[in-house]
Amino acid sequence: MRYPFLRYPGFRSKAVTLSYDDGVVYDRKLIEIMSDNGLKGTFNINSGLFAARSGGRRLTAEEAIALYTSTGNEAAVHGYRHLSLAEVDPAMAANDVLFDRIQLEKMLGGPVRGMAYANGSYSDSVVEILRTCGIVYSRTTVSTEKFDIPSDWLRLPATCHHNNPRLMELARQFIEEPDGRYFWSQVPRLFYLWGHSYEFNDNDNWHIIEEFASYIGNRDDVWYATNMEIYDYVKAYEALQFAADGSFVYNPGIQDLYICYMGKEHIIPSGRVVSLQ
Repeated sequence: MRYPFLRYPGFRSKAVTLSYDDGVVYDRKLIEIMSDNGLKGTFNINSGLFAARSGGRRLTAEEAIALYTSTGNEAAVHGYRHLSLAEVDPAMAANDVLFDRIQLEKMLGGPVRGMAYANGSYSDSVVEILRTCGIVYSRTTVSTEKFDIPSDWLRLPATCHHNNPRLMELARQFIEEPDGRYFWSQVPRLFYLWGHSYEFNDNDNWHIIEEFASYIGNRDDVWYATNMEIYDYVKAYEALQFAADGSFVYNPGIQDLYICYMGKEHIIPSGRVVSLQ
Protein backbone atom coordinates (compact mmCIF):
# COMPACT_ATOMS: atom_id res chain seq x y z
CA MET A 1 0.00 0.00 0.00
CA ARG A 2 1.25 3.50 -0.81
CA TYR A 3 1.41 6.24 1.82
CA PRO A 4 2.89 9.21 -0.08
CA PHE A 5 2.99 11.59 2.92
CA LEU A 6 4.15 9.14 5.58
CA ARG A 7 7.71 9.25 6.84
CA TYR A 8 9.14 7.08 9.54
CA PRO A 9 10.68 8.68 12.67
CA GLY A 10 13.42 11.14 11.76
CA PHE A 11 11.82 11.70 8.33
CA ARG A 12 13.24 8.40 7.12
CA SER A 13 11.60 6.75 4.11
CA LYS A 14 12.96 3.24 4.75
CA ALA A 15 12.25 0.75 7.54
CA VAL A 16 13.61 -2.74 8.19
CA THR A 17 12.15 -5.43 10.43
CA LEU A 18 12.81 -9.13 10.99
CA SER A 19 10.47 -11.95 12.03
CA TYR A 20 11.83 -15.27 13.37
CA ASP A 21 9.90 -18.23 14.70
CA ASP A 22 9.77 -20.95 17.34
CA GLY A 23 11.75 -19.63 20.34
CA VAL A 24 14.92 -21.65 19.84
CA VAL A 25 18.37 -21.27 21.41
CA TYR A 26 19.85 -20.05 18.13
CA ASP A 27 17.86 -16.85 18.61
CA ARG A 28 20.66 -15.82 20.98
CA LYS A 29 23.24 -15.70 18.22
CA LEU A 30 20.78 -14.12 15.80
CA ILE A 31 19.93 -11.37 18.29
CA GLU A 32 23.64 -10.77 18.89
CA ILE A 33 24.16 -10.26 15.14
CA MET A 34 21.08 -8.04 14.97
CA SER A 35 22.15 -5.93 17.94
CA ASP A 36 25.67 -5.45 16.57
CA ASN A 37 24.12 -3.98 13.42
CA GLY A 38 21.30 -2.00 14.99
CA LEU A 39 18.53 -4.31 13.74
CA LYS A 40 15.31 -5.12 15.58
CA GLY A 41 12.56 -7.62 15.03
CA THR A 42 9.89 -9.93 16.34
CA PHE A 43 10.26 -13.45 17.71
CA ASN A 44 7.19 -15.62 17.41
CA ILE A 45 7.16 -18.24 20.14
CA ASN A 46 5.11 -21.23 21.32
CA SER A 47 4.57 -20.93 25.06
CA GLY A 48 3.40 -24.54 25.24
CA LEU A 49 6.65 -25.88 23.80
CA PHE A 50 9.28 -24.28 26.02
CA ALA A 51 12.05 -26.64 27.10
CA ALA A 52 11.75 -28.05 30.62
CA ARG A 53 15.48 -27.51 31.16
CA SER A 54 18.41 -25.85 29.42
CA GLY A 55 20.52 -27.68 26.89
CA GLY A 56 18.11 -28.49 24.06
CA ARG A 57 17.11 -26.66 20.89
CA ARG A 58 14.26 -24.74 22.49
CA LEU A 59 14.57 -22.06 25.13
CA THR A 60 13.11 -22.48 28.58
CA ALA A 61 10.44 -19.99 29.60
CA GLU A 62 12.91 -18.19 31.85
CA GLU A 63 15.53 -18.00 29.10
CA ALA A 64 12.98 -16.63 26.64
CA ILE A 65 11.84 -13.90 29.04
CA ALA A 66 15.43 -12.82 29.67
CA LEU A 67 16.42 -12.90 26.00
CA TYR A 68 13.54 -11.06 24.39
CA THR A 69 12.81 -8.48 27.09
CA SER A 70 16.44 -7.39 27.51
CA THR A 71 17.21 -6.73 23.84
CA GLY A 72 14.39 -4.44 22.73
CA ASN A 73 12.84 -7.05 20.46
CA GLU A 74 9.19 -8.13 20.39
CA ALA A 75 7.79 -11.49 21.46
CA ALA A 76 4.64 -12.53 19.61
CA VAL A 77 2.19 -15.41 19.32
CA HIS A 78 3.03 -18.49 17.24
CA GLY A 79 0.38 -20.81 18.66
CA TYR A 80 0.53 -22.54 22.05
CA ARG A 81 1.20 -25.92 20.39
CA HIS A 82 2.25 -24.69 16.90
CA LEU A 83 -0.93 -26.03 15.29
CA SER A 84 -1.71 -25.56 11.60
CA LEU A 85 -4.76 -23.42 12.31
CA ALA A 86 -6.57 -23.92 9.00
CA GLU A 87 -6.45 -27.69 9.48
CA VAL A 88 -7.97 -28.03 12.94
CA ASP A 89 -11.36 -27.46 14.56
CA PRO A 90 -12.10 -23.71 14.95
CA ALA A 91 -12.40 -24.03 18.72
CA MET A 92 -9.00 -25.72 18.86
CA ALA A 93 -7.53 -23.01 16.63
CA ALA A 94 -8.95 -20.26 18.83
CA ASN A 95 -7.58 -21.93 21.96
CA ASP A 96 -4.11 -22.33 20.42
CA VAL A 97 -3.96 -18.61 19.64
CA LEU A 98 -5.64 -17.19 22.72
CA PHE A 99 -3.93 -19.41 25.29
CA ASP A 100 -0.54 -18.63 23.75
CA ARG A 101 -1.33 -14.92 23.97
CA ILE A 102 -2.45 -15.23 27.60
CA GLN A 103 0.66 -17.16 28.62
CA LEU A 104 3.02 -14.75 26.86
CA GLU A 105 1.34 -11.73 28.42
CA LYS A 106 1.73 -13.27 31.86
CA MET A 107 5.41 -13.91 31.17
CA LEU A 108 6.21 -10.54 29.64
CA GLY A 109 3.97 -8.31 31.74
CA GLY A 110 2.45 -6.47 28.79
CA PRO A 111 0.07 -6.84 25.86
CA VAL A 112 0.94 -9.27 23.05
CA ARG A 113 -1.03 -8.44 19.89
CA GLY A 114 1.17 -9.77 17.08
CA MET A 115 1.57 -13.22 15.58
CA ALA A 116 2.98 -15.43 12.85
CA TYR A 117 0.99 -18.36 11.47
CA ALA A 118 2.50 -21.72 12.45
CA ASN A 119 3.43 -23.60 9.26
CA GLY A 120 2.01 -20.66 7.31
CA SER A 121 -1.46 -22.15 7.78
CA TYR A 122 -4.42 -19.77 7.69
CA SER A 123 -7.80 -19.20 6.06
CA ASP A 124 -10.50 -16.54 6.05
CA SER A 125 -12.14 -18.17 9.06
CA VAL A 126 -8.80 -18.29 10.90
CA VAL A 127 -8.32 -14.57 10.24
CA GLU A 128 -11.67 -13.90 11.91
CA ILE A 129 -10.61 -16.02 14.88
CA LEU A 130 -7.52 -13.84 15.24
CA ARG A 131 -9.65 -10.69 15.24
CA THR A 132 -11.76 -12.16 18.04
CA CYS A 133 -8.60 -13.00 19.99
CA GLY A 134 -7.31 -9.43 19.75
CA ILE A 135 -4.49 -10.14 17.30
CA VAL A 136 -3.85 -7.12 15.06
CA TYR A 137 -1.26 -8.52 12.66
CA SER A 138 -0.09 -11.99 11.65
CA ARG A 139 2.72 -12.87 9.29
CA THR A 140 2.25 -15.48 6.59
CA THR A 141 5.00 -17.37 4.74
CA VAL A 142 4.25 -15.48 1.52
CA SER A 143 7.18 -13.55 0.05
CA THR A 144 6.58 -10.69 -2.36
CA GLU A 145 10.16 -9.55 -3.08
CA LYS A 146 8.69 -6.05 -2.70
CA PHE A 147 8.93 -3.30 -0.11
CA ASP A 148 5.29 -2.30 0.28
CA ILE A 149 3.67 -1.40 3.57
CA PRO A 150 1.03 -4.11 4.13
CA SER A 151 -2.57 -3.45 3.19
CA ASP A 152 -3.89 -6.50 5.08
CA TRP A 153 -2.07 -6.89 8.38
CA LEU A 154 -3.74 -10.19 9.26
CA ARG A 155 -2.44 -11.69 6.01
CA LEU A 156 0.95 -10.05 6.34
CA PRO A 157 3.50 -11.06 3.67
CA ALA A 158 7.26 -10.62 3.90
CA THR A 159 9.74 -9.24 1.43
CA CYS A 160 11.54 -12.60 1.48
CA HIS A 161 12.90 -15.50 3.51
CA HIS A 162 16.61 -15.29 4.29
CA ASN A 163 17.29 -18.28 2.01
CA ASN A 164 15.99 -16.40 -1.01
CA PRO A 165 18.87 -16.41 -3.53
CA ARG A 166 18.03 -12.78 -4.35
CA LEU A 167 18.38 -11.62 -0.74
CA MET A 168 21.39 -9.35 -1.22
CA GLU A 169 20.14 -8.17 -4.62
CA LEU A 170 16.90 -7.11 -2.93
CA ALA A 171 18.79 -5.49 -0.07
CA ARG A 172 20.86 -3.42 -2.48
CA GLN A 173 17.75 -2.48 -4.44
CA PHE A 174 16.08 -1.39 -1.20
CA ILE A 175 19.01 0.73 -0.07
CA GLU A 176 20.39 2.13 -3.30
CA GLU A 177 17.39 2.81 -5.52
CA PRO A 178 15.87 6.28 -5.04
CA ASP A 179 12.48 6.55 -3.38
CA GLY A 180 11.11 8.61 -6.24
CA ARG A 181 12.14 11.46 -8.46
CA TYR A 182 9.49 13.90 -7.29
CA PHE A 183 8.01 14.51 -3.87
CA TRP A 184 4.61 13.19 -4.93
CA SER A 185 6.09 9.87 -6.04
CA GLN A 186 8.20 9.28 -2.93
CA VAL A 187 6.66 6.54 -0.83
CA PRO A 188 7.95 4.87 2.33
CA ARG A 189 9.33 1.38 1.97
CA LEU A 190 9.60 -1.63 4.26
CA PHE A 191 12.06 -4.53 4.04
CA TYR A 192 10.58 -7.48 5.93
CA LEU A 193 12.80 -10.55 6.43
CA TRP A 194 11.64 -13.81 7.98
CA GLY A 195 12.89 -17.28 8.83
CA HIS A 196 13.99 -19.56 11.67
CA SER A 197 17.33 -19.09 13.41
CA TYR A 198 17.83 -22.86 13.61
CA GLU A 199 18.13 -22.88 9.81
CA PHE A 200 21.43 -20.99 10.09
CA ASN A 201 22.73 -23.65 12.47
CA ASP A 202 21.39 -26.65 10.57
CA ASN A 203 22.59 -25.38 7.20
CA ASP A 204 25.83 -23.90 8.53
CA ASN A 205 25.11 -20.61 6.77
CA TRP A 206 25.25 -17.92 9.43
CA HIS A 207 27.19 -15.89 6.87
CA ILE A 208 23.87 -15.16 5.11
CA ILE A 209 22.41 -13.15 7.98
CA GLU A 210 25.81 -11.69 8.88
CA GLU A 211 26.25 -10.30 5.37
CA PHE A 212 22.69 -9.00 5.24
CA ALA A 213 22.89 -7.38 8.67
CA SER A 214 26.27 -5.81 7.98
CA TYR A 215 25.04 -4.31 4.72
CA ILE A 216 21.57 -3.12 5.69
CA GLY A 217 22.21 -2.27 9.35
CA ASN A 218 23.57 0.79 11.21
CA ARG A 219 22.37 3.28 8.58
CA ASP A 220 21.16 6.76 9.46
CA ASP A 221 18.52 6.70 6.71
CA VAL A 222 16.76 3.51 7.91
CA TRP A 223 14.37 3.01 10.82
CA TYR A 224 14.96 -0.35 12.53
CA ALA A 225 11.84 -1.48 14.37
CA THR A 226 9.83 -4.44 15.57
CA ASN A 227 6.75 -5.61 13.69
CA MET A 228 4.49 -4.03 16.30
CA GLU A 229 6.33 -0.70 16.29
CA ILE A 230 5.80 -0.46 12.54
CA TYR A 231 2.15 -1.52 12.81
CA ASP A 232 1.43 1.04 15.54
CA TYR A 233 3.19 3.83 13.64
CA VAL A 234 1.35 3.16 10.38
CA LYS A 235 -2.01 2.94 12.17
CA ALA A 236 -1.27 6.24 13.94
CA TYR A 237 -0.55 7.80 10.54
CA GLU A 238 -3.82 6.44 9.16
CA ALA A 239 -5.66 8.19 12.01
CA LEU A 240 -4.35 11.64 11.01
CA GLN A 241 -7.15 14.05 10.11
CA PHE A 242 -6.29 16.29 7.16
CA ALA A 243 -8.25 19.43 6.34
CA ALA A 244 -10.31 19.10 3.17
CA ASP A 245 -8.15 21.72 1.47
CA GLY A 246 -4.89 20.28 2.84
CA SER A 247 -4.16 23.40 4.90
CA PHE A 248 -3.66 21.61 8.23
CA VAL A 249 -3.57 18.21 9.88
CA TYR A 250 -4.64 17.02 13.33
CA ASN A 251 -2.94 14.15 15.16
CA PRO A 252 -5.39 12.52 17.61
CA GLY A 253 -2.93 9.81 18.59
CA ILE A 254 -0.42 9.44 21.41
CA GLN A 255 2.80 9.52 19.41
CA ASP A 256 4.45 12.20 17.30
CA LEU A 257 4.40 11.54 13.57
CA TYR A 258 6.57 12.61 10.65
CA ILE A 259 5.19 13.50 7.24
CA CYS A 260 6.39 15.05 3.99
CA TYR A 261 3.57 17.06 2.45
CA MET A 262 3.96 18.92 -0.84
CA GLY A 263 7.73 18.72 -0.55
CA LYS A 264 7.92 20.06 3.01
CA GLU A 265 8.72 18.05 6.13
CA HIS A 266 6.50 18.40 9.19
CA ILE A 267 6.50 16.86 12.65
CA ILE A 268 2.91 16.36 13.84
CA PRO A 269 2.98 16.22 17.66
CA SER A 270 0.50 14.10 19.56
CA GLY A 271 -2.81 15.91 20.11
CA ARG A 272 -1.86 18.92 18.00
CA VAL A 273 -3.11 20.68 14.89
CA VAL A 274 -0.27 21.67 12.52
CA SER A 275 -0.51 24.10 9.62
CA LEU A 276 0.70 22.66 6.32
CA GLN A 277 0.83 25.98 4.47
